[in-house]
Amino acid sequence: MQTTHLRSLVIAIALLMGGCSSQWMYEQERGERAATTYPPNYKAEILAYMRSYLNDPTSIRDAFISEPALRHIDGRPRYSVCIRYNARNTDGRYLGSRDSLATFRDGRFDHLIDSRLDRGGGPDPARDHCKDAAYQRFPELERLTR
Repeated sequence: MQTTHLRSLVIAIALLMGGCSSQWMYEQERGERAATTYPPNYKAEILAYMRSYLNDPTSIRDAFISEPALRHIDGRPRYSVCIRYNARNTDGRYLGSRDSLATFRDGRFDHLIDSRLDRGGGPDPARDHCKDAAYQRFPELERLTR
């Protein structure tokens, strides 16, 4: 009788562990698919974000963008887009060209990694990932309004 209960307990634990394992694998695969879904509206989503992100979204100069590409960011493949632009600061002065890296998840804009001029010699993910990007003009960014 005790052997039967022990055997039933072992089977129940094995089934439970199998369910957890398959759930974990499903979540892992879903996460990888989400990270590698092509962003079809990447330009529109970047423009919407930049309109609220920049102190002065008007009068942007020298705007460039790359096509979405799979890059390894934080050890995982993710679609990302490199952006280069020259925007005004809060005093109305242009700061010079800056690189940013827009990342996507589930084919939608996720976040922006901005290359700052004052990094103090530390790693600069935007510049590192975008150093070999094939940029093209991005006139839509130059025509942003408030």
